[in-house]
Amino acid sequence: MDTGTHLVMGIGLAGLATIDPVVAANPAVQTAVLLGTVAGSQAPDLDSLLRLKGNAVYIKNHRGISHSLPAIAIWTILITAIIQLFFQGTIPWLHLGGWVLLAVCVHVFTDLFNAYGTQAMRPFSEKWISWNIIHIFDPVIFTVHVIAILLWAAGFVNPAIMFPLMYLFLAVYYVWRTFAARSTVARLEAIDEEHNKGDTYVAIPTISLTKWNVVKQVKDGSFVIGSLNGSSLSWLDRVKCSDHPAVEKSKNDPAIRSFLYFTSFACADVREHQWGYEVRWSDVRYRHRKQYPFVGVLLMNKHYETVGSYVGWLSDDRLMKRLRMDTY
Repeated sequence: MDTGTHLVMGIGLAGLATIDPVVAANPAVQTAVLLGTVAGSQAPDLDSLLRLKGNAVYIKNHRGISHSLPAIAIWTILITAIIQLFFQGTIPWLHLGGWVLLAVCVHVFTDLFNAYGTQAMRPFSEKWISWNIIHIFDPVIFTVHVIAILLWAAGFVNPAIMFPLMYLFLAVYYVWRTFAARSTVARLEAIDEEHNKGDTYVAIPTISLTKWNVVKQVKDGSFVIGSLNGSSLSWLDRVKCSDHPAVEKSKNDPAIRSFLYFTSFACADVREHQWGYEVRWSDVRYRHRKQYPFVGVLLMNKHYETVGSYVGWLSDDRLMKRLRMDTY
């Protein structure tokens, strides 16, 4: 989920914590738990600091180790210990640590539902888990949290009653969205008039509850990109992957390896220039204004030696400016 949603979830979990008698009975414990759930709901995304080491490092590791099973324990212990220092050890460890643990787990668990995904099963598996069920920003989840938090802050409701009901509603919402996502993928084959045996489909959630982005991979390895709005399926683009020798050579570059490590929906295009080759890998899941802005681009001379590279999110114009900056 996005940072704002994780923030309101952290506050919401502090409201839910009022069902704990130890928390509800002591304002100091309530404050400590609020700090803990907000920090726990944000902590896994501190790997955003990896941007300082470059986009390739960030892309490869974002939502990786920081969202793993060992990291959940580390974040919980670290946050609980820091808060205890500020409160001079007066807060019950078990109650504070339990709510911090829940906040970190909720962060990692909800991130599994979008297209980006996480490596939540590390160290047992480095597979990226992305269930394609909830958009990275879901207006229902965000709005429900904001309303509940405002009502709580204004003193209009008992948080020990409202927040359990809110999370029960959201649990039902997640179940409904899960079934909606699975049924959407199942019916794509039936409603696609251009379906051929061997075609596979992925439905990617959007901010709209009724609209899905669709990626179809056909037998020749190319991708067809479309949109499903209700029961109306329309194809918008076909992306054919190049088999130019420069494509295979580009896979040896560390930046491109980082890009390919993250996504299994990458497709390469090669442009030949007087000075060499431009290999552009695009993640076809992300189409915006007729472009694929999530890219890994490698410039090579005629001897397939790296001249410049870039991995990240950019428009065509900004990408070429960035490559010129890195090259010259």
